[in-house]
Amino acid sequence: MYDRGLPGETLQTNSMDTIAERYVKLVLALGQHDTDYVDAYYGPAEWRSEADHAKIPLAQIAAEAERLSAQVGETSTGERSDDLVVLRHAYLRRQIESLRTRVRMLSGDRLTFDHESLALYDAVAPAHSEADFVTTLGALEQLLPGQGTLIERYDAFRNAFVIPSSRLSRVFEQAIGECRARTLRHVQLPAGESFSVEYVKDKPWSGYNWYQGGYRSLIQVNTDLPVYIDRAVDLACHEGYPGHHVYNGLLEKHLVRDRGWVEFSVYALFSPQSLIAEGTANYGIEVAFPDQERLAFERDVLFPEAGLNHARAAEYYEVQALVDRLAYAGNEAARQYLDGEIDREAAATWLVRYAMMSPARAEQRTRFFDKYRSYVVNYNVGKDLVKEFIESRAGVVPETRWEAFVQLLASPRLPSGLRSPSLQ
Repeated sequence: MYDRGLPGETLQTNSMDTIAERYVKLVLALGQHDTDYVDAYYGPAEWRSEADHAKIPLAQIAAEAERLSAQVGETSTGERSDDLVVLRHAYLRRQIESLRTRVRMLSGDRLTFDHESLALYDAVAPAHSEADFVTTLGALEQLLPGQGTLIERYDAFRNAFVIPSSRLSRVFEQAIGECRARTLRHVQLPAGESFSVEYVKDKPWSGYNWYQGGYRSLIQVNTDLPVYIDRAVDLACHEGYPGHHVYNGLLEKHLVRDRGWVEFSVYALFSPQSLIAEGTANYGIEVAFPDQERLAFERDVLFPEAGLNHARAAEYYEVQALVDRLAYAGNEAARQYLDGEIDREAAATWLVRYAMMSPARAEQRTRFFDKYRSYVVNYNVGKDLVKEFIESRAGVVPETRWEAFVQLLASPRLPSGLRSPSLQ
């Protein structure tokens, strides 16, 4: 049974550890109504069993979350000497508020894209119009001359950079090995950390890290669509080193095991934690491969491993650098679609025209919108916030940037705290 924290029961103590335990149990309870909500859990097995058997109604979860939110008090004078304790209070309070929003959504509330992203992820994506992408699209037109539409020319260009399926695992092994080696030069990883890789199909995402606790991860790579050469390092960094695998491992080591903060043994997907997780995972690619080091590694190692023409590596990344500038076009498609301004077909058309996605990739992305909704802001808004936070403190000097990056990975910082002087 759900042994403590049901509505109507008396809270015996307002200690943060007790509140944290109640929060974890609420996340697990909500996971009974939303199978995507609990992204990872490695706390006491009996707590999950309690949630599985109790199947607490949404209304009851909402009432308990409201009570719990009010009980996260301010830090005492003594506690304020520990920056992580201050951050913990703010983090837990905001995570509970996000959970309350998710309960409302599952109960039928419909929020606008921006309202939803702010309530769930503690951030709002900047708005862009078609005009904001015209200059970049014009530059791509110059780099990709020829017959057909721009997306047709881009797809034809990229066909020369697909990793053959027979070489995919070898290329990923090389990419993962390099990402891990670069990370180990700067990060003390927990002993015994490891992960395995699976190749899957029929998913709305291109890659996923399933953290399993004990410093272990399962990384899945979706092979529904062609896997281009740049995705090897992207996924190896983002899902592995120094991305999700390292992030979750450091939280487990420093906050769960060293400090006993049980709230970090559960990862609520639709919460502010995801913006930090996705933002650090995306920015971590730049941290691991500063300046031209990525181009050199891929040209000299991954292109030959994939059987691709390494002499075209610089050309490929010149085009990709422009396409990367269109990242926020995906947010606009999601915003308009989820706010009911356009339908699925129009959203896919927008993605093809302004985000340079193939029709198949655009269709896959609209399925992502359906399943994960405003979660898309976590990738680009998250990366930009993390980049701003770290580089405002450490600049772009590789060593100091790594130090600031690792500190962020191992701390309970909120997205709004990346800009708030009071939490910095």
